[in-house]
Amino acid sequence: MTRLLAVLLLLVAGLARADEGMWTFNNFPADVVKARYGFAPDKAWLEKVRLSAARLAGGCSASFVSPNGLVMTNHHCVSDCVQQLSTAKSDYIAKGFYAATAQQERQCPAMEVNKLLEISDVTEAVTKATQGKEGAAFRDAQRAEIARLEKACATATDVRCDVVTLYQGGMYNLYKYQRFQDVRLVFAPEEAIAFFGGDPDNFEFPRYAYDVSFVRVYQDGKPAKLDHWLRWSPKGAQEGELTFVAGHPGSTSRLATVAQLLFQRDYSVPERLLVLAELRGLLNEFQKRGPELSRIANALKLEMENSYKAQVGRREALVDRDFFAKKVAEEQKLRDWVKAEPGRQKRFGQAWDEIARATDVLRDMRIRLRLLEQRAGAESDLFDYARLLIRSAEERSKPNEQRLEEYAEARRPQLEQVLFSPAPVYPQLEEALLSFYLTKLREQLGPDDPVVKKVLGKQSPEALARKLVAGTKLASPQVRRQLYQGGPEALRASKDPMLELVRSLDEEARAIRDRYEQQVASVFDRNGELIARARFEAYGTSAYPDATFTLRLSFGQVKGYVEEGRTVEPFTRFAGLYERATGEDPFRLPASWVQARTRLELQTPFDFVSTNDIIGGNSGSPIFNKDAEIVGIVFDGNIQSLGGEYGFDESVNRTVSVHSQGIVEGLRDVYNARRLLEELGQGGGG
Repeated sequence: MTRLLAVLLLLVAGLARADEGMWTFNNFPADVVKARYGFAPDKAWLEKVRLSAARLAGGCSASFVSPNGLVMTNHHCVSDCVQQLSTAKSDYIAKGFYAATAQQERQCPAMEVNKLLEISDVTEAVTKATQGKEGAAFRDAQRAEIARLEKACATATDVRCDVVTLYQGGMYNLYKYQRFQDVRLVFAPEEAIAFFGGDPDNFEFPRYAYDVSFVRVYQDGKPAKLDHWLRWSPKGAQEGELTFVAGHPGSTSRLATVAQLLFQRDYSVPERLLVLAELRGLLNEFQKRGPELSRIANALKLEMENSYKAQVGRREALVDRDFFAKKVAEEQKLRDWVKAEPGRQKRFGQAWDEIARATDVLRDMRIRLRLLEQRAGAESDLFDYARLLIRSAEERSKPNEQRLEEYAEARRPQLEQVLFSPAPVYPQLEEALLSFYLTKLREQLGPDDPVVKKVLGKQSPEALARKLVAGTKLASPQVRRQLYQGGPEALRASKDPMLELVRSLDEEARAIRDRYEQQVASVFDRNGELIARARFEAYGTSAYPDATFTLRLSFGQVKGYVEEGRTVEPFTRFAGLYERATGEDPFRLPASWVQARTRLELQTPFDFVSTNDIIGGNSGSPIFNKDAEIVGIVFDGNIQSLGGEYGFDESVNRTVSVHSQGIVEGLRDVYNARRLLEELGQGGGG
């Protein structure tokens, strides 16, 4: 391990290819940035940026932008909160929201913001615990050690600790966060401008979206006082300027083996595309039933559309022959290096074959695993509440080290926040989603499957879904709290039909999960660790770790690109927004923007692109200059960036951001958001 850590600290020739890389803060290639751009971030700069970055527990990034707990993120990252605060009579999704006073700020029902305080290397502890173990023994030892480390770290309810696997198991880091669970909405524009262009413009450029919102974190009922935050750039992004993105990319598969990529290409991605297409169609039809049903299904439909397009991009990358051949060649090069020395072959040689065999096992169990465990319930909130209640009761009766990871003691505050959330539950939408799930269960497992027979009996999916939604009491947060606090006895006594449904599935669901963890996940982890060690010995840190929804820093520059022989300029401007508007969805401007046209400086930059390396999860990330001044906020990538799951091409991959000047112009001349502008240091003339 000493050798491994020593190698990790070396910067070798060819460390970074172009502006590629989602780098951890404790291993950032400052020398490479210096060589390319003439600026080397030092320790103090990196610490300031790290403590100014934020994470939304639901899957987005953000940043602290004032000493009084103000947080900037995307509109689509807070849309669940906006939806949950809305009613049929007061639809903040449609009309927007602005708290002109502190008293008007509204608490989000289930939002958590995290600030990364410390990173520590726990590789030695985890690898020592799993040394020489395989299968279930490896999984159990790994889970126990991670749970122990996280519990020892999380010394208070406002502290969150996660052990993060890096380099496919080559390293383990412990991330310690400050947890904020009192989060209040300050500003959100109308969805029509935040997502202007809708699905046709999604993952495209030019873009004209005002995808920015602000929330505030509170402590003890008062705005949190912060020592670190990012200030505003006087000029905003300039063409050719060095830019950084600090955010939380969700996941990538750039270090995956060819066998794992083949599984994604042939099974995982196409099957996910089919399900997303069907769900999107279901929600489109549901929305046509009336204005209120359109409102309550809107956020989920946008999520499905976004996910669908992202999967399309992944598929296009995986079926590109040249790209896939490059991945095969990269793997073969490392395997040849391993084979060249008998000692290396003995230590690492079988790892790829072991992973390939495990993917065969995954292929055979994938449908059952997906339906009963990984995607059970098909987005139904009521189903998720029932599973949380049943499993948390069972898991809490076990020692912390033996629990399923999501029920470990360190995860309890977030679980309870979700479970007790006062967010509304919509019965008609729940019925549609549960009917879809039960239909898929019968369709894909077959009507003679014992689980299908146990769940449906002689009922149709539609009839059972109606019965479940009509009979359950789990829409009430008070009922959920009582059942949770009552423990196993209260849950066993309850005849709630949604709990009965989950109970009827849970034995089989746990069994398929256990088999997956023993025969697939543990094999991936153990052999991924061996491949990572081989890669370290061969290349040092020329490979950054895959994304893990943990804080990363990427560097790049504001730069256009060429698409099909056409030069794409790096900026759009307000004038282009009005030229693109048609008056019909999804190119319809809200009334506030129509009325503000004569007040706006139409040549103000609106959106822009840069070469920063990002992926899903980076939404809401601040994009800033070498002085750690905000020049914009990341909200998307272009269509070429969707292959970023598997690799990076600086010539065409682009991050798409809202320009900081455009944000200020909108706040000042469209929304008259004076209190917010003053807090950002942009009062008066901006």
